[in-house]
Amino acid sequence: MPITYEPIATNTLTATASTITFTSIPQTYTDLMLVVVGTHTGSGLAGLRISSVNGDGGTNYSDTLLQGSGSAASSARNTNDTSMNIGLISSSQSNSIFHIMNYSNTTTYKTFLGRGNDPSSFVRQGVGLWRNTAAITSFSVSGVTFSTGVTATLYGIKAA
Repeated sequence: MPITYEPIATNTLTATASTITFTSIPQTYTDLMLVVVGTHTGSGLAGLRISSVNGDGGTNYSDTLLQGSGSAASSARNTNDTSMNIGLISSSQSNSIFHIMNYSNTTTYKTFLGRGNDPSSFVRQGVGLWRNTAAITSFSVSGVTFSTGVTATLYGIKAA
């Protein structure tokens, strides 16, 4: 069966920002995919966080990370956090992709997969959990000050 990716919304920053938010997410897809391309204003590498799912600022998030530089690897686990630290952004050039599965299902907790990299030095793979059964209608990406020109595009995935 073919899978169709349909753009829902694109945010291209015309000024620096600490948060990129998506709201009014339609419930007509099976999954969501978010692609963030660009840099942050600090130095080096930083984590990208999924936060404020449906406005939830509580400690209802968990994440597990695997990351490496080619010469060293590490892992981390966080529970009862206020966000999921599963993406990666650098001050040079990077991209992160987040897959949000079964986001409109109202009987299960929501799972997020994140992949991020700085093409010259580092990769991160993470899985996050939002412990809530509500359908996702909004969320934010945060954790850094995003540079002007960062683009975040949210896609809906339809299985035929």
